[in-house]
Amino acid sequence: MSSVKLTSAAAETEAVAARLARWLRVGDVVTVSGELGSGKTTFVRGASRALGIEVPVTSPTFTVGHRYPGNPDVSHLDLFRFQGFSPAEWGDLEPYFEDAICFVEWPEAASHALPPVRVAVRLSHVDREQRTIEIESDDTRLLAEVSGDADARI
Repeated sequence: MSSVKLTSAAAETEAVAARLARWLRVGDVVTVSGELGSGKTTFVRGASRALGIEVPVTSPTFTVGHRYPGNPDVSHLDLFRFQGFSPAEWGDLEPYFEDAICFVEWPEAASHALPPVRVAVRLSHVDREQRTIEIESDDTRLLAEVSGDADARI
C-alpha cells in the first residue's frame, strides 16, 4: 500500500518525514529514492530531527554513510556512486544497520543485499517548487498517520 503527499517547501518535506519517524523503531530500514535534487537528504533530515538527532544531517554522498548517535541511533547511507557491492564492500556497510534506524538513499545499488525494508519513500519533482512524496509500507496505520496534512511547525 502507499500514500502520496505533495509538498511545496523543504519544511513541508521535513514535516512528512517527521510524521513517519514517529512510527520507526531500531532495526527499521527506510529506502529513500528519487532523482537528483528531489529532496532525499531533506527528508532524512526531517526524520532524524524528529528522532532527536541535533547535529547537522548532511548528504553522505562522498563518505557513503553517517551514523548519528542518539536514542535511537540513526544511520544515513548514500549509495549513489555504487553499481553493486562485493561481499567485502557490503561487509563495510553492515554496521550501519546494527542497533539503529537506517535510511538508505539510492537503494537500487544494493537492492539484492539490503535487510528487509519497512518503508520505501520515493520523491519526484512535479515542477520547480513542488514534489510528490510516495510512501510505501505494509503498515496501514503508519500510512494513515503519514497521510495527514504536512505541518511545518514540527
